[in-house]
Amino acid sequence: MLRALVIDDKAYVRTTVSMILRAHGFDVTEADSGTAGLKQLEKTNFDLAIVDIYMPGVDGVRVIKLIRERTPKLPVVAMSGAQLGSSGRTALDYLPMIPDLVGIPSIKKPFKPDQLMEIVKRAMNADGN
Repeated sequence: MLRALVIDDKAYVRTTVSMILRAHGFDVTEADSGTAGLKQLEKTNFDLAIVDIYMPGVDGVRVIKLIRERTPKLPVVAMSGAQLGSSGRTALDYLPMIPDLVGIPSIKKPFKPDQLMEIVKRAMNADGN
């Protein structure tokens, strides 16, 4: 069974993402902060990490960079719904400009289950899983 780590400070987002992943056969661990997610990564091996970008404390960009340093082959999906001003853009629009985060598949909240699973498949295939 594939193991996924879902890191988001919003309980309803973690629950929703976890339910979708479980319905597709994943064993899911949830973390309510970047720090908690990084601790889980130290304790357990995962096949996938889904990380929210905007979180208090250690934000998702930092978490993804640390994941890349520790486990470079771990497939990661970034997600965000926070709008940046009135531009209609989110942080996801700027991820490709951050050298350490080039190629990270991303999804904008809110999303539908099939959209999440499509991005999960893309992330896992990109990393050879």
